[in-house]
Amino acid sequence: MNVLNYENVIIGGGLAGISAAIELLDNNKKVLIIERDVEENLGGLAKKSFGGILFSGTPQQKKAGIQDSTTLLYEDWMRYGNFNETTSLGAQWAKFYSEHSISVIYDWLVAKKVDFLPVVNWPERGMDVKGNSVPRWHITWGTGYDLTHKVTSYLLNHPNKEHLEIKFQHKVDAIMIANQKAKGVEVIDEITNERLSITSENIIIASGGIMGGDLKLVKNHWPSKFHTPPDHLLNGSHNYADGTIHLDLDHKGIPSTHLDKQWHYAAGIPTPHPEEGKYRDGLSLVPPRSAIWVDATGKRFTPPLVAYTDTSYFVEHILNTKEQYSWSIMNWKIAIKELAVSGSEYMTAFRNRNKFRLIKDVLFGNKSLVNRLIEESDHFVIADTLDDLVQKMNQQDKNNIVDFEILKRDLKAYDDEIDRGKKYFNDEQLRRLVNFRLYRGDKIRTSKFQKILDPKAGPLIAVKQYILSRKSLGGIPTNLNSQVMDKDGDIISGLYAVGESAGFGGGGIHGSRSLEGTFLGSCILTGRVAGAHIAGIKL
Repeated sequence: MNVLNYENVIIGGGLAGISAAIELLDNNKKVLIIERDVEENLGGLAKKSFGGILFSGTPQQKKAGIQDSTTLLYEDWMRYGNFNETTSLGAQWAKFYSEHSISVIYDWLVAKKVDFLPVVNWPERGMDVKGNSVPRWHITWGTGYDLTHKVTSYLLNHPNKEHLEIKFQHKVDAIMIANQKAKGVEVIDEITNERLSITSENIIIASGGIMGGDLKLVKNHWPSKFHTPPDHLLNGSHNYADGTIHLDLDHKGIPSTHLDKQWHYAAGIPTPHPEEGKYRDGLSLVPPRSAIWVDATGKRFTPPLVAYTDTSYFVEHILNTKEQYSWSIMNWKIAIKELAVSGSEYMTAFRNRNKFRLIKDVLFGNKSLVNRLIEESDHFVIADTLDDLVQKMNQQDKNNIVDFEILKRDLKAYDDEIDRGKKYFNDEQLRRLVNFRLYRGDKIRTSKFQKILDPKAGPLIAVKQYILSRKSLGGIPTNLNSQVMDKDGDIISGLYAVGESAGFGGGGIHGSRSLEGTFLGSCILTGRVAGAHIAGIKL
């Protein structure tokens, strides 16, 4: 076996690993990144994301008159994450994020020419628990694709790039630890199958969580509040985020924490034209706020599920149904106005920074996106009448359980209330739509109380949606220096964990659910903290 020696080793070339590498290079340190994927995928899952990041106190907020503060963000975070106390590692990391989102994340990205849309978005307002008090979700102009491109370009063209080496298609399957100190890593070259032993003074784990490569591991740690795992659970994470390092450390007395804290999305569809062997991969939709969300039988959820409101709440209620999947019912007019995809590949106007196309889509509807989804996915059902729609839903579902009369009753009741006028709205979804439309950032992407069965707004569209696994909210416990801690709370010298590997900070920065936009932000935050600590500086 070949034995190599490096000053600093980073396991994983996603956003967290890259952020750590840049921090080390900025401080004239030598770095080896070991990345399992191919070179063109450097940047990891962030490259395919929408690129939304949560900040508090940005110029965009101030220009819009949004009154936010680090204290308000931290209070929202503790309440929404259901933290029982504020002394846990996760809670400490949440406070650190709240206080440093501008100085450590926002300013760092802006310095690398990453910019954000002027209108701040407002997801996760909460259903039974209040979420974000004010809009904080900043969309990267160019989505995660552009964000990742600019950050990786900075890395690869760094003034100290001679100190950087990257080994692609190499897998770390074990970390060598002796006397409470990390000594190195054991590596497989997946091209030649050669085994390598690499020693290093410092090792940063940035290999992702447990959500992607092995759904069995996800189900083994399934959250009790989410009932039983669904048979049709889709993978929305990175295929190489398989928990290999977590399991290795667990055998060495360094167990991960809070792995039952998981962040799933409620509106996944199988990836159109999946790669061979990846038929369980999924695409995360952002369903229209004006769509009616029903269970597998066609019965509307009560209280109604309204997109952008409370992801965890939706997942829990869908999984408490017998069939554990749902349908979104809408029409063409609603779909082109409101339907989106949580990913850069489909949001092409955003990804390509095409201002003319974006304005056109906002004004006239994103017809190309809806047409593409209809063409590529058999989970989109289209019909001119409700009767035909239900027949096609049952044909697609192959079990004939969508009840025409129930669905018709619920849709007609909703439409009738719209006909009575806004001052008589007593439907919870319509009340929330009134509230959404009071904020400019939501109004431009929300229909004006559009009836579902309006023949002028057709055709009708039904989308069959499964639960999609996405993020591990738990992970390897770390202190506020991103240093790994064992089961007794003792530091493992020279060993760090960042990004999703560390549950995005401390093994559980989010608590039980996320305010959204804190995933990419936490990758940068924890990565920079680890690099700075190794370099002997404080951010």
